[in-house]
Amino acid sequence: MSQERKDVALVLSSGGARGLVHIGVIEELEEKGFHITSIAGASMGALIGGVYAAGKLREFRDWMKTVDKLKMLELTDLSFSLNHLVKGERIIDAIKEIVPDQPIETLPIPYCAVATDWENGREVTFRKGSLFGAIRASISLPAYYEPVRINGMVLIDGGIVNPIPLNRVARHKDDLLVGVDVSGHDYQGQSQLQHFIEQRRRRDKSLGHQILSKLIPDNLDFNYYTLLSRTSSIMIRQNSKLMAQLTQPDILIDIQLKRYGGFDYDKSEKLIAFGHSYAQKAIEKYIK
Repeated sequence: MSQERKDVALVLSSGGARGLVHIGVIEELEEKGFHITSIAGASMGALIGGVYAAGKLREFRDWMKTVDKLKMLELTDLSFSLNHLVKGERIIDAIKEIVPDQPIETLPIPYCAVATDWENGREVTFRKGSLFGAIRASISLPAYYEPVRINGMVLIDGGIVNPIPLNRVARHKDDLLVGVDVSGHDYQGQSQLQHFIEQRRRRDKSLGHQILSKLIPDNLDFNYYTLLSRTSSIMIRQNSKLMAQLTQPDILIDIQLKRYGGFDYDKSEKLIAFGHSYAQKAIEKYIK
């Protein structure tokens, strides 16, 4: 790698809580002397990217350390609507206390978030207007968060149409294009881990375990919700792989995790550490 090529156009994928690894990647890039000149993201990538573009990544990371399962419950404003479970206002309001809302066009670096127009399936990009308006639209996970209505459109999660928007980031001629993809999940590794745990449970002859085995079925993780969730994840993963093939970033940091799911927000420090580790390996491979 030429020593002059230190400017980076950074793209962050969707992935729910797994997107917290983006924080570790950004920190690792900066520690290695890279300068992020622009950023784009979908869903969780849009959230982390927007926080970084606003210059508040460290404050956001410190706040994430305080998020445990109880706080997650407090930030979940349940809805009685037929098309979503959570309104999504509490979490945005909480983050706004750390990162004040501002027009995207006033951010220190160019920023783009993507969402999906539910009515026609088209991609919608945000390069101006309210930062948190763009973020809230981009993270609108279907059937979970309430869709966002803007300019007559009903907007849902940007990861549906463009989970790693490599084609949307503002890029100068000599910028390195760096993509971070956490949209996938290591389901094979997760299945192997589950199998290992089940084998250990079968060898456990204690009375307490025998009682639990009768009450709790072995295939509890296979139900309508997990079936639909994994089906959606597989489709999003295939879209992200296709985008990487079409755009061919200079560095693609592909992170698939087996232990962590899309709602493990209470494990931020562990996920951030994965970001550091994977980014370091990808950078070293590129330099060679």
